[in-house]
Amino acid sequence: MKKPLIGLTPSHNTDNHDIQMRPTYLKAVTAAGAIPVVLPLTSSEEDLKLLVDTLDGFLFTGGPDVHPFLFGEETLDHCGSVSAERDQMELALLPLVMETGKPILGICRGVQLLNIGLGGTIWQDIPSQVTSDFPLAHTQPFAYTLPSHTVTVKPGSRLAEITGAETLSVNSMHHQAVKDVAPSLTASAFSSDRLVEAVEMPDYPFFIGVQWHPEYLWEKNEAASRLFAAFVKAAGAR
Repeated sequence: MKKPLIGLTPSHNTDNHDIQMRPTYLKAVTAAGAIPVVLPLTSSEEDLKLLVDTLDGFLFTGGPDVHPFLFGEETLDHCGSVSAERDQMELALLPLVMETGKPILGICRGVQLLNIGLGGTIWQDIPSQVTSDFPLAHTQPFAYTLPSHTVTVKPGSRLAEITGAETLSVNSMHHQAVKDVAPSLTASAFSSDRLVEAVEMPDYPFFIGVQWHPEYLWEKNEAASRLFAAFVKAAGAR
């Protein structure tokens, strides 16, 4: 049986311009039955189109902040480091993939990038911008293989269909989050402090972004494993 090829967007070390990939992503994609392919950081539009035509699904991975100018804001005090090269590549990649209808999964930075690319905004820094009577540790103080809080899944959503759950136990390592959901997307999970934790596109074959990191949880967490399995299955059905 032919295994689907999944393209993963790389991290970018802006100090020495190395590209990097956490092995957790590679292991999760491989365990779900696909072959992970790390994408180049810089490519011509022609080469990106060729990659989109060749690969079967695309995973927008976690990483540093997206430049605030890309969602129409000034840079705030607590905004972190950015990679202009990565921002440019991923925002160029997204519409090319969507033209084909191929599966898209976004994780952490990935969900934020997808939302921005489709016209939404993000919180630049949760601790300084969001007030809550029940503040969660969105950057958890212990190992990422352990869940740190729960999210409520929207009934009838694709995420609910995949996980079969109303509540998910998730890990958390972010200081930014989806703020205004892009017009073509819907929010499908929320944390107890009412931050958006997942988005999806109802009329697209497979388009889901999650704020947590299922690539650290899939070995012991059934919902995380089901998410990767559904993504790879959608890629294989192309």
